[in-house]
Amino acid sequence: MRRVRMTVAATVAGATLSLLGTGVASAATGPGATPQQQAANAAAGAAGTEAGNPLSAVATAAGVCSDAAQIGTTEYIYRGTETIASVKQFYSPSCDKNYGYVWAWKSFLDQNINFNLTVGVWAYERNSLVGQRTVFNTHSQEFWGNAADTADECTSADGTINIPADPDPLNARTSKRC
Repeated sequence: MRRVRMTVAATVAGATLSLLGTGVASAATGPGATPQQQAANAAAGAAGTEAGNPLSAVATAAGVCSDAAQIGTTEYIYRGTETIASVKQFYSPSCDKNYGYVWAWKSFLDQNINFNLTVGVWAYERNSLVGQRTVFNTHSQEFWGNAADTADECTSADGTINIPADPDPLNARTSKRC
């Protein structure tokens, strides 16, 4: 009887793995950039993109590994009903690091408002922002956090925009990845 239970458990576990496939990603794993993403990033060159280009000049300056690809959801920072920025989490398989990413929308930047921005990776077990990067009095569009050594933890990207004239900071956090 014991052998039958172990065989059934192994079969069920194997079937579960087959159903999940190789594309399942957690905070610690994930596919690198797809061939399409790699081509789009290469075509963009040093330019930043809303999708997040790990080859951009800003990403390179922040030390983002070139194979970083988005994991989890895209979330949005709102100012009232206006969408002002996108927030994403990236993972690099070659560096085994996570990165937070914020892209300020052109419609917001067109208002010529300077703001303070913080981006990083929220580590749930630590209850803290890891790989945090803060930029003050900026009008830039693309922001990458520092590399976060959180690949074996449950994480989300976290982005906060603080507009000095507004009373409260504006924040978004992506889906939790474990």
